[in-house]
Amino acid sequence: MNNKNYIELKVADGSIMAAYTAFPEVNTAGSPAIIVLQEAFGVNNHIRHVAGRFAAAGYVAVAPELFHRTAPNGFAGDYADFSTVTPHTSKLTNDGFKADLEAVWEWLNTQTNVDISRVYAIGYCMGGRVAFIANTLLPLKAAVSYYGGGLDKVAYLAADLHGKHLFIWGGKDAHIKDDNINALIGAVEAADKDYINVKISYADHGFNCDERSSYHEAASKEAWALVMAFLGGA
Repeated sequence: MNNKNYIELKVADGSIMAAYTAFPEVNTAGSPAIIVLQEAFGVNNHIRHVAGRFAAAGYVAVAPELFHRTAPNGFAGDYADFSTVTPHTSKLTNDGFKADLEAVWEWLNTQTNVDISRVYAIGYCMGGRVAFIANTLLPLKAAVSYYGGGLDKVAYLAADLHGKHLFIWGGKDAHIKDDNINALIGAVEAADKDYINVKISYADHGFNCDERSSYHEAASKEAWALVMAFLGGA
């Protein structure tokens, strides 16, 4: 873990949350910012790499450690053994997510180089659900959810979405059913909110992560191009 990239944030419940940060090489005033929300495997090498990619694209990126109440800083689960993360995922709550997101938002407001009117969120797997919650809680410009598990369970929040939302799914994903996606999109449409819903037919769950066996290079590149266009047009 590279400590120089980490900050500590005080959360409303009294806990201290570490967050990984990455800044543009030219860190000038008026930069957009993005909250990068982890998979169920922690703020690991992959998530730090994603934050770095956004920084290289001109964003101030911050990736909060959502397991901070139960796991040590820098925790990374084993992609081949989900049981390594269940002690932490089982303790997560929406109220905890909201408190964590509010702490990140407060920090972003202290960053003089950040244009607070251009803050985004992106999440992967579990983080896809948290990105949706973030878009209902914070005045985001836009947000992105990659193969977000459990999104249908927070679809009731759709009326509170602030920015437009991009949903990206893998057509070969056995973890997320069409019924779950349809319930989510139905709620977003009923709330008359702006969204884009994309399914990459030949991609599986986790296709964006090059540390997973389900990684799909072409799908990852195509989704990244879509995300860049989506955020740039927000």
